[in-house]
Formats: sequence, C-alpha cells, structure tokens
Amino acid sequence: MSLSNLETLISTKKARLAVIGLGYVGLPVAAIFAEKGFDVLGVEIRNDRIEMINAGKSPIEGDEPGLEELLNRVVGGKKLRATSNYDYLRDRDVILIDVETPVDETHIPRYEALKSACRKLASVLKNGALVIIESTIAPGTMSGTVLPLLQEKGLKLNQDFYLGNCPERVMPGKLLANLRLMSRVCGGNSPDTSNAMVSLYRTIVEADLDPADWATAELVKTVENTYRDVQIAFANEVALICEQAGADVLRVRELVNKSPFRQMHLPGAGVGGHCIPKDPWLLAYGVQNSDILLQLIPAARAVNDGMPRHMVELVEKALSRQNMKIGQSRILVLGYAYLENSDDTRNSPSAALVGGLDALGVEVVIHDPFVDEYKGDLLAKAAGCNGVIIMVRHEEYLHLDLAELKAKLRTPILVDGRQTIEPTEARKLGFDYSGVGFGC
Repeated sequence: MSLSNLETLISTKKARLAVIGLGYVGLPVAAIFAEKGFDVLGVEIRNDRIEMINAGKSPIEGDEPGLEELLNRVVGGKKLRATSNYDYLRDRDVILIDVETPVDETHIPRYEALKSACRKLASVLKNGALVIIESTIAPGTMSGTVLPLLQEKGLKLNQDFYLGNCPERVMPGKLLANLRLMSRVCGGNSPDTSNAMVSLYRTIVEADLDPADWATAELVKTVENTYRDVQIAFANEVALICEQAGADVLRVRELVNKSPFRQMHLPGAGVGGHCIPKDPWLLAYGVQNSDILLQLIPAARAVNDGMPRHMVELVEKALSRQNMKIGQSRILVLGYAYLENSDDTRNSPSAALVGGLDALGVEVVIHDPFVDEYKGDLLAKAAGCNGVIIMVRHEEYLHLDLAELKAKLRTPILVDGRQTIEPTEARKLGFDYSGVGFGC
C-alpha cells in the first residue's frame, strides 16, 4: 500500500489503527482516535488493564477530566477494544507504539519494552503499514534500534512499511487536553512519511503539526524536558540561597519575573514523573560516544535529585530546634504521587524522601488521597507524629485545617516542600514552619 492510499484511508476514517501500550499515553491516544471514528485496537501486556478497558473503565486514577467518560463511550460504541494478542495486528494500517522507555541507575536507556514491541510487531506487520513511535527516545534510536528490529524479518523501509516518530506531549491531569491542544512534531525519514503523519494527527490535534526528520523529532522532545529540568534546578538553587540569606524565594521570583523575558520556575521538593528525571539522560546518551563533555545537564540532574535530601535536612533542623533527634521521631509525609491530584508515583521524590528518613531510623507514616496504598484519614495518621512534611500539592492539602492538624501532632513541626501553606498563618498557630526557599 502506498502512502497516498494510506492518506485516503485516514481522511475517510477507514484506516484501522492500533496502539501498543495502554498506559498514561497510549490509553488516551487510543480513546481519542476512536472518538474521531477510527477502529482502534489496543495492545497491552497487563490482563487487569485489558479487563478494565474492555469494560469501559479507566485504570488511570486521579483527576483525569473526561477520560473515563470517553473510554466508556468508545468501548460501548465498539470503536476501541484491548487485547494482549499481537496476531490481531495483521490488518492494522497504522500502529502507534507508546511503551515506557526508562533509564537505569547508570543513566543508560532501558528499551526492553520498545524492543519487544518492535520484534513482535515485525512478525505481523501488514504490507504498507505506517509505524509511529510516540515513546520518548534518545537521539539515534530510530535509526539505530527501531529500524533494525523492524527489518529483522526481511522487511524493507518505504517498500514493505513506513516509519515515523511523533513524541508524545502529555502529562497526568491533562491527558486529553494536551493531546488535543499541544503541537506535535511529525518525524519521518522522508517528506511523504511526515506528511502522512500530519494527515493522521490532524484528525485529533488542534495545534501546529510540524513535519521533520527522525533526528529532529527525537531531539525536540528530549531537549524540551531537559530545558525544564535545568530551569527547575536553577530555581531550586536560588531557593537554597534564599534560605541562607533569610529571604522568601516566592517574593524574589515574583520580582525577577517582572523584568521582560524572565520566567523563573517554581522551586520544590524534587522532580518526578516518567519524563523529566530520565529525558535529560536520553538526550545525553545521544552523544555518549562523542568528544562532547556535558556539564550543565548532569549538574541540573544532581541539584534536582538532591532536593528530597534537603527536605530531610529541613525536618532534622526543625526537630533539633525542638530538642529532638531525628532517629527518635515519627513523621507524616503528605503526598506520594509525583504530581498533584494524580496517582502517578513514577520516580516520585517522596520515595527518595522516605528512603532517606528510613535510613535515619524515622518511623514514617504516609498519606496520599490518590494512591491506594496510602489513602485514609489524614488526621488519624497525624496522631502522635512529631512533624509533617508536605511533598505534593494535592488539592486536599490546600484546605487543611491547620488547627486540627496541630492538635493531633505531638510536636508542631511543618516542613512544606511545595508552597502549600502560607508561612505566616502556620507560624501564628504555633507551628515550627520551614519550607523550600523560605529563610524568614
């Protein structure tokens, strides 16, 4: 099948789609294409997810506006179904791959899921099908990893199949909105492939769709998240300086940002999620065999990875002011997801914080209204604790009754890592308050 024939199928909504990987990216992608009238098949390795999706229920918890309602409609309308069987992909015209691409402890990409998906797909790929990698990947992955795997069975690029790269741009809490409203880069190894991708994504995206080559598409996504990581690291270092100088980082930030073309980010207790902690390493991996010595990117990662440890230091100082040793304390940690109003715990700074507290002998109690393991009555969990650390800016924590919380605590210590509580209000109630960037 030629790309022109494929574009005709796309324009008439007769192209049969598949999405491999039904997680935070793949599931909303599958649902939103199904909403537009395409027949969509989802491939997922977890049977519990498959059962929920085929019942019209979202396995993604947290505040995700419209997702479950959309999923229920498209499954009920027989436009989306899920399976674990790759054999059902034999009639698919377009296949999107949305699997995780983590890095290991040495910052090397772990592409097991991507490689497995490509190998299995190569055995069932329809002649003339378009394969699109939406997962975030290191520069050079399309040509060095994905293409060779798809050609292992003797298939030839641009004869037997077409291949593109369109990195996802979503985040929990805004999955559907981001898919509809954020621009995308459509990277192909030829202009015709890129243009076919633009035709496909134009059916769901209400923003710019920019054709590009593979390398550009790979770089845009990893550079974007690396830029954010570096900017957050700068804000975090400024916050540490403000603590030492006796200043309020939020006031400093406000006044800095009054100057034209300045946009200092918010500091915080750490950077989590699937993307920002690992995408800088994916970008760096793309030049690992060159003579380029990267300095800024690793330094930013070190700053942001150090923020949970700084939270431990803040609570240790607060306990010392109360004549207590940290190893004899019981501390309540508020929030275990990496993002407010989400159940996503991937690379959560809270996990690093809890590990640091455990190592010092602290008895740790955890509350999170979105993570099943840590749900429960917040005030009941606070009873008898020597302090509270706020790690996530969940909506529930913005409306805490501080007087009730203080009454439950054995020691009125409050360490705020997300600018959740007004310092003056907390101190008026008698809290020993400290927070990231607050030195006054």
